[in-house]
Formats: sequence, structure tokens, C-alpha cells
Amino acid sequence: MALAPAIRPVQGDWISPCKKPSSFFSPRTFKFLNVVHELKSLHDWNNPEWEKLWLYNLHYFDDLGSCDAENKKELHSDLIEKWVQENPPGTGNGWEPYPISLRTVNWIKWDLAGNCLSDKALHSLAVQARYLLKKPEYHLLGNHLFANAKALIFSGLFFYGKEAENWMRRGIKILDKQVKEQILEDGGHFELTPMYHSIILEDLLDLINIMNTYTAFPVPEIWMNSIPKMVHWLELMCHPDGQISFFNDAALGISPELRDLKAYAGRLGFSNIDSSQGKVRDVTELTQSGYVRLQNTRAVLIADVGKIGLDYLPGHAHADTLSFEFSLQGQRVFVNSGISCYGNSRERLMQRGTACHNTLTIDGKDSSEVWAGFRVAQRACPVGLKVDVKSDGVLRIKCGHDGYTRLKRRDGPIHWREWLLCDNFLEIKDHVTGNCPEVKVFYHLYPGAAVDLQKKKICLDDIDIEFQTDAEVILQDTFFYPEFGKSIPNKCLVLKPVKDKCDIKFIY
Repeated sequence: MALAPAIRPVQGDWISPCKKPSSFFSPRTFKFLNVVHELKSLHDWNNPEWEKLWLYNLHYFDDLGSCDAENKKELHSDLIEKWVQENPPGTGNGWEPYPISLRTVNWIKWDLAGNCLSDKALHSLAVQARYLLKKPEYHLLGNHLFANAKALIFSGLFFYGKEAENWMRRGIKILDKQVKEQILEDGGHFELTPMYHSIILEDLLDLINIMNTYTAFPVPEIWMNSIPKMVHWLELMCHPDGQISFFNDAALGISPELRDLKAYAGRLGFSNIDSSQGKVRDVTELTQSGYVRLQNTRAVLIADVGKIGLDYLPGHAHADTLSFEFSLQGQRVFVNSGISCYGNSRERLMQRGTACHNTLTIDGKDSSEVWAGFRVAQRACPVGLKVDVKSDGVLRIKCGHDGYTRLKRRDGPIHWREWLLCDNFLEIKDHVTGNCPEVKVFYHLYPGAAVDLQKKKICLDDIDIEFQTDAEVILQDTFFYPEFGKSIPNKCLVLKPVKDKCDIKFIY
């Protein structure tokens, strides 16, 4: 194997990026996805008894950029040397393209932050770039291919020489196409999850950062133009508490928070990203992404009225068409259930299913046929979307979807939903065409809510909400999954309609 290329001299300032949560607590103790393991032998880098995603995180080296990284320089240096010694080229989880991509970026960031990679680490870094050059994840596309390209650009800029130039050219070539394809006109990332949107936004900020650090290389204009609209999209998909909503695969603690991404963009010189929360229009439609945000002085509602995702890349999609989330006076009230795991398990399938979202099921079926860990068969398609402000000032969304027509019942069925938001109430009207005997509508409350079915009242912190409905209402025990590896006992209102309608009005 050839020697590593020479290190390119820095010409500009490396700007402090977003910080990561701490995950490395001793020479052998790691915490990822809310699970702690000890690395007791070299075999534990690929321990078959540990979850694959946990092992991936072990190889990412995110802790090099953690909030307390300054206090762990020696530990980090030793860990890098340990990885090089115990993970020979091409062997194990760490040499799959995605972990290579995240790790090489983290090692380079660590070096640019004032640390020093050893000669062995530098040689390994070059070997990893060579390996990655041959294995970009074109079969997976999406955020994986984006990460591959980012790592090749980082490596190509960090080193110099003909070989490094080739890495950078390949990364730039991939992103020339992928940024245009993956960043939608409304600013959203095309996999339609706030979590991965945040990850891609950080990726672009990191790329701009390193291009500015090596100032001989101009930043592509499309990268610069994408930042403000991506920040704006993320603002619209966050609750007043500043955290992301739970649509498709979304969990807290994986991607940087909105405030940190905005601060990072500000340090990079973006001055046109002032907060629009509280300033957004009463009705904001994210047309390409398929989300609508309604907002007034007291409440925020975010509704999913679009396709579940790309036809050719639905891996992070849920069967959540016409679901919504709702905050009142800054407090979350209705939330989709989130995710706590990946992989091919019953729990993963359940969390992607319709009943874990604030929407409607027929015959216990999902609106789109999610299966395995990252697959979707027949898919719901939205129809008849109308978004407006009524003459009395009530904000309205109306939409239907055809996901249940595959049940082959007579005359449909089509699920129609209407949201009506006012200063003192939220009304939701569900209607299903055709003869559908087993319809249920789910309203997942935020943890901590107390429900009195007799009085038809919901209490959550300082908020009291009364509800009116002619439907049969039961209170179901369920779980909220805000993070990987975490499940919180929760409550869900389940409505069974009278005839073919199921309306409910929440008054506050």
C-alpha cells in the first residue's frame, strides 16, 4: 500500500462546528442509542451480540467532536491508535462505506481543531479514502451517498497530491448531482424526515467550512443558496420547544438541534437566517415536501399531506399519511410515536405503522404497506389538498388519501380529513367513503397528559383541554419513542366513528 499523501497546508480558519453528545466515558466504555457496552477485546468492535446500529456508532468516532472533547484529548488519541491497530483494512463493520465516511470526517475535524493525528492514523486515513473511493453507496443513495461524497471531499482537501485531487473530484461530482436532487425547492431533504434533514444540513455546513479553510477552492453556489432555505424548512418542522417533529424516521439525540445549526451557520457568515418562528405566516405550505404548518398566537399544527417519500427510496418512510402534531402555548400535546430502533423487527414494523401516528386505520391495516426494516409496498397517495383561511379567520387544511383502496372494498375507501384551527379550538373531521366497519382514529398524547373520559378533559402541565365528539372514545396505553433505545409509557385516545364520520373538537 502506497504511503499517505502529504497534508495540505491550511489557508483559512477552521470554524467550530456543531458539538456532539458525549458517548465515550473511559478507555473502554461507550454509550450509544441509550445502551452502554464495554469494549473488552478487539472482537467487540464486531460483537455479533450487539446491535448493528450500535456497532456502527462505535466506529463513527462522534465523540471526537463532543462538548467535553477538550478534556479527552489523550483518550481520543489512544482510541484512534487502538482502532487502527485492531481494525485491519477491509475487515468488519468499520470498513463499510458509511462508517468510513463518518469516521474520516470526524478524524479530520479533530485534527483541524488543533489536535494531531499520528503518522499511523494519517496513513490509515488515506487507506480509508482509497477504500471508500471504490465503494460509494450508489445502491443505497440518499443520505448514505451524500456522506460518502462528503468524506471524499474532506479527504481530498485535507491531503494534497494527485491521488487526493481524485478523491475530491469524485466527491464534488457526486454532490453536483445529489444536492440538486436531494434538496427540494421548498428547502426540505427528499427523504422527508426532520432528523435526516438536520444531518444533511450539518453536512453542507461542514463542507462549506472546510472549503473556506482551504481557500483556494471556491464553495459551489448551490451549497450556499441551500443553507437559508434548509434552515427555514427546519424551523417550520420544529415545535415551539425548538425540537423536531416526529414524521417518518425521526428521533432526538441523533442530529444537531435547530439552535445549534443556526449558530453554526452564523459563525460561517450566514446573516439571512434570523429566526422566523413566531413570524411565519398563519398558513405555510411546504409544497414539494408535502407538509403544512398552521400557526396562530397560541397553537402550532404540522400536518403530513404528501407522499410518504420517494418512489425509489422509501426506506425511512412511515405509513403516516394525514397524521399531524400539535403544540399549544409552547407545550406539545399530540405527537406521533417516534422511533427507538432500526433493523428488521416487529417493534420497528409497529413503529412505522399507521396506528403509531395521529391518523386513521381501516381494518387494522396500514395506510401504506410498510414491511421489513426499510421497505414499502403499495403506498398512499394524497388527493384533493386544499389549504386556506376561512372568512371567519379559521385556518383550514383539507386532504384525502387512497391508501386503503387496495382493500378492494366497494366505492373506495378514501380517507378524507379536515383540520380547522382557531385561537380557542382545534377541530378535526375524518370521513371515510364506502362501507368500512372497522375504523379507528388515533390521537397520541404527549407523555404526562392526564385524561378524564367522563368529563372529556385532557390536562397537561398548565393546559386544560376539553373535547367534544359523538364517537366512541377509549383510552389506550401505548409508548412514546423519542430517542433510539428509549420508550416512555404514554396514553392514546382511540375513536371509533358513528356511521362513516369521526369528528372531534378540542377546546382550550
